[in-house]
Parts: sequence; C-alpha cells; structure tokens
Amino acid sequence: MAELKRLSESRDLTRIERIGAHSHIRGLGLDSALEARAVSEGMVGQQSARKAAGLILQLIREGKIAGRAILLAGQPGTGKTAIAMGLAKSLGQETPFATVSGSELFSLEMSKTEALTQSFRRAIGVRIKEEAEIIEGEVVEITIDRPAAAGGSASGSGQSSSAFKTGKLTLKTTDMETVYDLGNKMIESLTKEKVQSGDVIALDKVSGKVTKLGRSIGRSRDYDAVGPHTKFVRCPEGELQKRKEVVHCVTLHEIDVINSRTQGFLALFTGDTGEIRSEVREQIDTKVAEWREEGKAEIVPGVLFIDEVHMLDIECFSFLNRALENDMAPILVIATNRGITTIRGTNYRSPHGIPPDFLDRLLIISTQPYTEEEIRKILDIRCEEEDVEMSKDAKVLLTKIGAETSLRYAINLITAAALACQKRRGKIVEMEDISRAYQLFLDVKRSTQYLMEYQSQYMFNEVPREVGEDETMQS
Repeated sequence: MAELKRLSESRDLTRIERIGAHSHIRGLGLDSALEARAVSEGMVGQQSARKAAGLILQLIREGKIAGRAILLAGQPGTGKTAIAMGLAKSLGQETPFATVSGSELFSLEMSKTEALTQSFRRAIGVRIKEEAEIIEGEVVEITIDRPAAAGGSASGSGQSSSAFKTGKLTLKTTDMETVYDLGNKMIESLTKEKVQSGDVIALDKVSGKVTKLGRSIGRSRDYDAVGPHTKFVRCPEGELQKRKEVVHCVTLHEIDVINSRTQGFLALFTGDTGEIRSEVREQIDTKVAEWREEGKAEIVPGVLFIDEVHMLDIECFSFLNRALENDMAPILVIATNRGITTIRGTNYRSPHGIPPDFLDRLLIISTQPYTEEEIRKILDIRCEEEDVEMSKDAKVLLTKIGAETSLRYAINLITAAALACQKRRGKIVEMEDISRAYQLFLDVKRSTQYLMEYQSQYMFNEVPREVGEDETMQS
C-alpha cells in the first residue's frame, strides 16, 4: 500500500511538455448538448465523427458501457488519432487512457499476447481508499532550534541547515491549540512548503507529508499585499487530529510491476518492464477483488487506443475477442486507414484487415477528408501552437499545398519555413519561405515521380522495365 501511495504522489510532479503532432488537442470540441462545434479545443471539422465520439464519452462517464470496441476508420490524415486524443483529454486524468500502435507490438522484446495484456491492464484503474490520520490546523508559531555547534538557535525562520535540528510547531483550531515537537524530516518538509505563521496546513502522521491548504482568513489583515494566487481559508473547527478518507488512483499494470520486480516502485522508471508471470497477476486480481468486497477499492475501466490495428495478426484478434468478455475490460478504441486487405497471419481478405467476427463487435465511426477551408483552419491552429507568425499570402499558399499533397506534409512545412525565415533574419514567414521549404523537401507525389524516372539506378527495383531498355546491370 505504501508503494501505491508513493506512485500516486509522484504524478504531482511538473511535466515538461513538447510540441507534438497532437499537442494542440484540448478535447473533442463539443457543447453541453454533445453537438460538435466547427472549431473548438483544437478540433476542426469531422462533426459527425466527433459527435459519435461524444456519445461514447458520455456513456463511459456514466459507466454504462464496458468491454466494447470502437473502430475509427478513414483515409490517412483525416483526424482519427486526433479524435482518440480528444477523447482522452475529455476524460481527464481520473480515467486511465493507454495507447499502443499495432506495429509496436511486434517490436517489443516480449510475446504479442503479453504486450496486449500489459496494454489492457494499463487501461484498467484501481481507486484505492484508505483512512489516514491527519493533523489539520492553523500555524500559530514555528520555532526551530539548532545545536550550539551549528551557530546557536533561530526562531521562526525555517532556514535549511546540514546540522540536525529540532523545533516546535504550534497549531490551533477554533476549539483547541497544541504544541508539537519537530524532528529534522518534518522541519525539511515545512521548509520545502514555505510554511509560516498564519498558514492552514494538513500533516499526514504516517508519511509526514505537509500540504498547505491556504492562508487563514483571520490573518488576512496582517499583510498589506498578497499574491494573486493566494487562497484564504477558514481556521479548521473541532479536534486537530482527524481521520480522513484518502484515495489513491493506480492502474493494474502499475500494481503488477511493483509486485513483480525487486526494486518495486522504482521499476516503473526503468523503461521495459519485461514479461510478468501469470501467477503474479492472479494474486493481484484476487487481492483487488478482496478490496472491492471490503469497500476499500473500486475498478475504473479506462480506454485502450490501438492505432494501426491492421498490423495485428489473427492471434492478436483472437486475444482481443476473449479479453473484451472480461468483466473488468476497458473500452477499446482502434483505428485504421486500410481498405479491404489481407488479415495478417492468413490468406483471407477482409474490410480493414480485421476478421469478420471481430468486426461484428465494433461500433464503426467514419472520418472524411478535410475541405480546403478546414485545412486552412488547422494550419492556423498549428502555427499558433508552434509559435510561428505567418503572413496571409503564405497561409494561402500553404493551404493550397496541403490540399494538393497532404495535410501532414503542409504541417511539416511550418517549422521548415520558419527556419528559412530565421535564416534571412525575417520575423514573419512569407511565401518565399514556404516555396524554399517546398523545394527542399519532397512530398510523396514528387518523390514517387522521381523514383519512376530514375528507377533503373536504384537497387532491388521491382517496377518492370520497358521493352528495349538496355540491360546494363548484367555482368
């Protein structure tokens, strides 16, 4: 339980965010009636698909759908992954969301079924409840005493020192006031949180964690100026020491890793977790079932997103069929850009490369190609996300390129054109910068045309040669 608590607290660390292909997505862009707005939360167009995803979102929130599968099907570059990411953002951090690519399953150093099992368990959350002893009150005074060898004593400063320190903390509620002795660890925690007189704090007696709840309203007049984010709270009532219910949210996979590795909690940060024995999972499932019966835990089925699902073979689809029948199964969202193609591991052809019996389980959401106007709006959003200022004429040209080639290619040209603009020491990306990037980097059509013209000069060329072509490659 202590390991799970540390894991829950580690998620409070600040994340360093990078600009990615879908970092501009904030949600599905729906209103309160689950109608898709034209442009909202980074989403553009695909109103029908987003509305369908919104209905799925509502069912997930209400707990009325479990063990179901949704297929996002459409041409490349039509926003399938964006819709899946929007669904994840709309669900929030309380609902587990795991993602994996179909091709990724074949590159991992473990069996395909083990990789799928781990992915499934990443998408199943466990909300663990426990009662904790909390000391909650308003800080009246902090006194810290240092040994004489460390330079005498100090009062109320809370400055850190390498010497062992002791001190006293006076807390009060509206009904009582008590003085607590402080050790070195608690002094460091108070110093880290910058606790001072007038703060209302909560102390976890077991872990020693200090949480600053805000400033006491009764001390608000002691300071002429406070920060804009200062929160004022009332002095707690009743006893200082209370029992409160604390909730920790983890996934089944995280519990698996903690219990199957000697380094426990730290194993989550080592990267590849390797294969986990089925005996470990059975023991964990039994323990979680006991917690559920005792009311100490509840299962939170999340969402598992598998992109490029056509890369899975018949064995993987058989596993998915069986896994979705489990009572703890998450919502499965899969995506593909394939038409009628061969099912991997067989000689049979099927829509999207998915077996017919699995297709029958799916709710299918179709995406459509973007219009030129929608491409323009998406490029506006990406320019803002990448902090690139672009002239109106340059955006018109980039939109035309996106309509004639692909949206992905046009998005990739934004940063390249911005670098070209920097090289000429400009501040706004102009048409010449777009043209420069367009000449330097080929799109698929031009690259294919070049290959067709010079195919004979490439190794292992499989395009049939024209009649009469000089067979110079023979020795």
